[in-house]
Amino acid sequence: MSDARTRAPRLAIDGVLLLDKPAGLSSQAAVTRVKALLNAAKAGHTGTLDPMATGLLPIALGEATKFSGALLDAGKSYVAILRLGQTTTTGDLEGEITATRSVHTSHEAIAAVLNDFRGEIVQTPPMYSALKHAGKPLYKYAREGTQVERTPRRVTIGSLTLEDYSGGEARIAVSCSKGTYIRVLAEDIGKALGCGACLAALRRTGVGQLDLRDAVTLEEFGALPQAERGARLLPVDTMLADLPVLELDQERAHRVAMGMAVQCEGASGSLVRIYAPGHAFLGLGVTSPPGRLQPRRLVAQRPQP
Repeated sequence: MSDARTRAPRLAIDGVLLLDKPAGLSSQAAVTRVKALLNAAKAGHTGTLDPMATGLLPIALGEATKFSGALLDAGKSYVAILRLGQTTTTGDLEGEITATRSVHTSHEAIAAVLNDFRGEIVQTPPMYSALKHAGKPLYKYAREGTQVERTPRRVTIGSLTLEDYSGGEARIAVSCSKGTYIRVLAEDIGKALGCGACLAALRRTGVGQLDLRDAVTLEEFGALPQAERGARLLPVDTMLADLPVLELDQERAHRVAMGMAVQCEGASGSLVRIYAPGHAFLGLGVTSPPGRLQPRRLVAQRPQP
């Protein structure tokens, strides 16, 4: 019988898996499934995707977890379905219906309203969210029937288009800054239309430069032979594609890998990706005039097999 005493030891696996998360699964549960399929020692996600939502969930493994914060700050893109004429306690179909109204609108009218939501807008975070008040998540207050005052925040909607409208449901494509709540956007669009709305479905299509078209489903990943699953992982530095690159010679690379600051020509005062000869990724560093590079976060130098 297999138990904790006979189970194979977890493996030190480094990389990034682009997962197409299914509906009904929490982000953490998805991480746990991937971790088990790879028998990986360490894994984490790069920003929560609600259980009802589907789509791109980048999962960091091993040394990649050190850099997952980069995607927390990255822009996101979604395709969302708004159910017009219905509002709920949670802003989506997971909640109880609070009002139902007749809908008298058109494709043209919805498209016109969307014009008011592009650019910088103000959102009030929903009660059903993981934001904390006095150390306690807001959703716990909401479940207790307690309302907590929330500070409105500014977010940016980079693009917002109406893809389809039929049967009382509008499908929109959104690109937005971090911290944007699509549920709140759906509710606010419904208010602007005068009929109310809630989020009926949500699919994340992009995170930073990462694209859903490159993702794999849990079923597809699990169907691969164990030896082939690692081949689906992207390099550790995948999540840092927006940052500039600084390549070092062997001597400076060795010093940086030891955590030492070095002098570099062209260092201009920014966060950079650092590479040794052969484009071997070392980690992140901060450059500052006059030509100084200070390591900030480095990957562990694992022994070569």
